[in-house]
Amino acid sequence: MKVYTRRGDGGETDLFGGERVAKDHRRVHAYGAVDELNSVLGVAAAASAQKDLRDACQRIQGELFDLGAHLATPDPAHRAKYHVPAPRDQDVAALEACIDGLERELAPLSTFVLPGGTLAAAAFHQARTVCRRAERAVVALGHEASLDPAAVRYLNRLSDLLFVMARVENHRAGQPDVAWSPRR
Repeated sequence: MKVYTRRGDGGETDLFGGERVAKDHRRVHAYGAVDELNSVLGVAAAASAQKDLRDACQRIQGELFDLGAHLATPDPAHRAKYHVPAPRDQDVAALEACIDGLERELAPLSTFVLPGGTLAAAAFHQARTVCRRAERAVVALGHEASLDPAAVRYLNRLSDLLFVMARVENHRAGQPDVAWSPRR
């Protein structure tokens, strides 16, 4: 099987189920942003020396792939036929449990922090911002299509986890977070 098909050369793509839409369709933006997040999360995991964070990233990457497939399959009958997993509240709860566990290592925040620190922390901060963009794309799609509300909850909580992972990377490396100081 070849990597290229030439079917998208005219600016259209296939959704899972056969429907063709423009490549700038909101649905394509939504699952494309989730795919981008998955890739950026892979970079963050590769930059991390923390096995627990890498393992969590690998689990999350599988969940993001599931979410992308769900977003790329608008027809519920097609989702059922091909066992496309729906977003689950138990995945949101797992993200929350991970946040709670990691936050036990950290001092409470009293100010905003600048993205950065170690290379791994910076990569997690970048993943967080890409996650927020993916969340916005999914919310926008939800204005014109029926979506499982767990999809937005999942991305919202994931961005929180990625922020905590960035802080944990810095903390474990002995690198303090840099507080934002507004110009006066």
